[in-house]
Amino acid sequence: MPVAPFRPTSLAASCAVLGLLLTACGGGASQPAGDAKSAKATTLENCGRTLTVEQPPERAVSLNQDSTEILLSLGLADRMAGTATWTDPVLPHLAKENAKVKRLADNNPSFERVLDQEPDFVTASFESTLGKGGVATRKAFEDLGVGTYVSPADCAKSHTGDGDGSRDEPLTMAAIHGEVTDLAKVFGVEERGEKLVADLARRAEKATDGLSTKKAPEDERPTLLYWFANAEAPYMGGCCGAPGIITEAVGAKNVFDDTQAEWPQINWETVADHDPDVLVIGDLTRKSQTAESAAKKIAFLESNPATRTMTAVKEKRYVLLSGAAMNPSIRTVDGIEEVAAKLREFGFAK
Repeated sequence: MPVAPFRPTSLAASCAVLGLLLTACGGGASQPAGDAKSAKATTLENCGRTLTVEQPPERAVSLNQDSTEILLSLGLADRMAGTATWTDPVLPHLAKENAKVKRLADNNPSFERVLDQEPDFVTASFESTLGKGGVATRKAFEDLGVGTYVSPADCAKSHTGDGDGSRDEPLTMAAIHGEVTDLAKVFGVEERGEKLVADLARRAEKATDGLSTKKAPEDERPTLLYWFANAEAPYMGGCCGAPGIITEAVGAKNVFDDTQAEWPQINWETVADHDPDVLVIGDLTRKSQTAESAAKKIAFLESNPATRTMTAVKEKRYVLLSGAAMNPSIRTVDGIEEVAAKLREFGFAK
């Protein structure tokens, strides 16, 4: 879809584009509170680019849910001018803060819609969001004096081919922790970032502490299959993205760990042949693919001739995860917790 041309609609918008201080346009935001360091410039490397932020952002726009929930978790709702691209309801404990931030679109907003918010910083979870065919390129924003940041977890993979790109190396929680740390530094709230990273690490350790599957020989570990979306040509989790983090943490085996594609599309006959012990199912609220919700996925599995005789289907061994938990994000820890708990419930682990 062509990017909408930029047409400033007010003096304030013109000032933002020229990179002037918001206060010079009248009615600028107040100085950030808490542990923010408003006068300190921050420089970091992000996806092959050097990003320099002269002062902590006060009108950030986050263009993917995963990025939005990091900013909200860092207590930055008052410094966010808008959000977009949602697959799930916001995390319950963030709902009150999220309600304070304008939702620009459920999917990708137009470039002009974002610029209308007079942003001084834009974040995204996926390179495609800030690339050709997305909202706009990073250069398009930066040419207007708006800094951009993309999740390092997405930059670490190849974006060629099908299956949403591929990874040469398995992703780890360190990449997600790094994103939290980077954004906390940009906004001058480093202590909040350290606290959030420590909490994520503590939760993952607690969820898997003493899990017997982690000590089992590889050929005795329970097998998992991750289904994100689409019934006709389903997207299944490959070896090395967020499903890989979850699988490794709980001591299980992904039946499609022989593919480096992030979300390869695999036919149902092949899925049935692998006959996984447990099905990890995306429970999405968006409507861009078929069988988005867990209810529709389960109805399909239990009625389709190729899948209804699978062991996990007959035994109803389903783990329901949000779409955000199945992508690299702070919700990946939710995935670790849910899968670990279900392995115990299904009798695969103690």
